Amino acid sequence: MAIRSMTAFAQFKGQVRPDSSFTLALKSVNHRFLDLHLRMPPQSDALEIKLRRLLKEKVARGHIELTLALDGASATALVVNQELVGGYINVFRQAAQEFGLAGEPDLNAVLRMPGALGVGEAQLDADSEGRVLAGLSDAIAQLDRMRLEEGRGIEQELRERMARLRSAAAEVEKLRAAVSRAYLEKVQSRMKELIGSHADQDRILQEAALLAERSDIQEEIVRLNAHIQHFVGVLEAGGEAGKKLDFLLQEMNREANTLLSKTSGVTGEGLRITELGLAMKAEIEKSREQVQNVE
Repeated sequence: MAIRSMTAFAQFKGQVRPDSSFTLALKSVNHRFLDLHLRMPPQSDALEIKLRRLLKEKVARGHIELTLALDGASATALVVNQELVGGYINVFRQAAQEFGLAGEPDLNAVLRMPGALGVGEAQLDADSEGRVLAGLSDAIAQLDRMRLEEGRGIEQELRERMARLRSAAAEVEKLRAAVSRAYLEKVQSRMKELIGSHADQDRILQEAALLAERSDIQEEIVRLNAHIQHFVGVLEAGGEAGKKLDFLLQEMNREANTLLSKTSGVTGEGLRITELGLAMKAEIEKSREQVQNVE
């Protein structure tokens, strides 16, 4: 199963009746969770609930905008202004009763009054709703194909960046012994300064402990390589991988920061490790930009 991007667009057009049609558009962008926004015709609450349910079944993550538009003769219908017409009829009957007159209001005359009739959206029947739901399934399939296509490009870029991270980690591993020697020379020089100034043994031991703590970067390299391997494994597994990949990149960034802090202030090979560490952080940051768009 491949990873999917959260950026895509799909559109479906279909018939609800011989004289009317509908257009259903889906737009997807990145989001931490599944965030649905539906633009629906009036009086279509029941259909909206069904559309939301279908989207939740088929899409795991992303900001999804759905727009449903009706076109054609049956997309609109004449509607009665209930308040205006009802008010006129009630007043007519009250006046007839008050003055003792017989008769009922002429409905033809009432409906010809300005504002008595208006144009509104027609409600979809069960068959029409079924056609729209089938159209949404088709649009989701289109959306998924585009998301998969975008995902393949993201996956390729992420694999290339992981390969560069591996290469940098391997070079740092080769320089590790030289950095340890550089730290040893630095601490030896520091010890001579302290001894020359009559420093006590405890102070010298503290400096030696600092060397042991700061000189060894093996642990960071091992963890970094483990995170890279796990990252590639998640890519291969595919599916809903975005949050896992983002977490692993955060861990990689932590290891790169620790590596840089442990090698700061060391000249010679230490400067090369600093360059490699900064390059690692750049690769990790660019990878995170891509992962933000992975479902």
